[in-house]
Amino acid sequence: MTRSLPALLRASAERHPGRVAVSCGQQRLEYAQLLGRAASLATVLAGQGVRAGDRVAISIDKSVDVVVAVWGVLLAGAAYVPLDPGGPAERAGRILADCGLKHIVTSAARRGRLREIVAAGSPLRAAVLLDCDEPQARAELAPLAVALRGEVESAAPAAPVDCGGPGLAYILYTSGSTGQPKGVAISHAASLAFVEWAGDRFALTAEDAVSWHAPLQFDLSVFDLFASVRAGARIGVVTTGMSVFPQSLARWIESERITTWYSVPSILIQLARHGDLQARDLSALRQVLFAGEPFPAPRLRELMALLPAVRFHNLYGPTETNVCTWHAVVEPPAPDASVPIGIPVAGDVVHLVGEDGRPVAAGQLGEVAVTGPTLMQGYWNDAAKTAGVLRAWAPPGGRPETTYFTGDLGRWRADGVLEYHGRRDGMVKTRGYRVELGEVEAALHGHPDVGEAVAYPVPHDELGHRILAVVVAREGRTLDGASVRRACAEKLPAYMIPDEVEVASEPLPRTPNGKVDRRAIAERRARGGA
Repeated sequence: MTRSLPALLRASAERHPGRVAVSCGQQRLEYAQLLGRAASLATVLAGQGVRAGDRVAISIDKSVDVVVAVWGVLLAGAAYVPLDPGGPAERAGRILADCGLKHIVTSAARRGRLREIVAAGSPLRAAVLLDCDEPQARAELAPLAVALRGEVESAAPAAPVDCGGPGLAYILYTSGSTGQPKGVAISHAASLAFVEWAGDRFALTAEDAVSWHAPLQFDLSVFDLFASVRAGARIGVVTTGMSVFPQSLARWIESERITTWYSVPSILIQLARHGDLQARDLSALRQVLFAGEPFPAPRLRELMALLPAVRFHNLYGPTETNVCTWHAVVEPPAPDASVPIGIPVAGDVVHLVGEDGRPVAAGQLGEVAVTGPTLMQGYWNDAAKTAGVLRAWAPPGGRPETTYFTGDLGRWRADGVLEYHGRRDGMVKTRGYRVELGEVEAALHGHPDVGEAVAYPVPHDELGHRILAVVVAREGRTLDGASVRRACAEKLPAYMIPDEVEVASEPLPRTPNGKVDRRAIAERRARGGA
């Protein structure tokens, strides 16, 4: 096994120096150019004080520069920590503080937000602006030490720092039940276990063009960036603006001759319904991978009918495990069936564990528990939360192994294939993202006029779930749903903001143990109650 992720780039740059590594609109970078620019960025980061094992934030809109930033941080021996470039400054500040981030690679477009974060007392000390040579940027971002594009491009490429194997490669922050995002820490070895399996399983070669649709802070990007580079393939960057227009996206897949597509099902559903796929020449497309949420069988049947020559694959795994199971969808599923999540990948072993802590029999529901090489190191800076889900466990007669308890429920079919049966806690999936309802509720309660608040999911054919909320005003105060949603937008990324906020005139219903009764609220809505 390759020891570190940067070794993938070095090997492909040696084998395919003149092949295009990444394309975004009219921008193209060949493999030798990508390695050179990334190594020069590593030099600049080292000059700013970045050392092996450090963490570096990346906050840039989807572009060629993001790819350079990822590889530059890794070549410096550091781990990258993506920040949503369009997300709330407050949330970014919490991540920066939690992770102790002193360095950031960003863009001129994000200077205003960076000033807000610095003014709020973040630990940041230095920034690199990959797209800016304006001298006034230094004054605007004082007291940060700032390096500009020209300084990066003229820097002598650094020799890579090897932090492979168990060394930290990246930290991806996901929704947290207490309102504080959780940092999932993934090592080089864990990432490579998945990346090398996936590259081989899906037969990626230097002839492939792989879409990069997922945001950098979403774990689907790991396949797009690293499995592609391992094969010497071309990464086609799907910009944020293009991704919301199905017809533009379909035209892009056609013009870029994309061979491998990977995204959440909700995007594919929009492509099938509104992308006019039958009018496109998609003959280059050979496989579609999807993950992040269940794909409703009727919608998958529609897509498979539009793309009869394409192979379809369902990948499953929380961010904490990369991907841990996979299922090849050989034939369209029955309209009333669920799409299985399949069999383990990359040396992982999957158990279904009952409430008594013992494996359940085939056909029974149990919690999905995973052991193997793809597991996270833990949650950054949160040993207690890590210990709650990542612990030693052994099946009867076996020896204890570090096991991640996902909170997902599954059932083994008679043929040994795993089915997904939802969550056992307050986490839901919407638009492919995991959302802890507790974090949404923490943002709702942050509004000064909110006395009570609850968030609850409603199943949705295309999105997985919509998130709705009910709030009650504090005594003597008034509320409107629009102002509550605006307040949430200051704390939450767009996909977590409730789609609707209802202002109730009566206290929220409670269960016998005093908890807010989400089920009663959802049932009332289903009946059309006010």
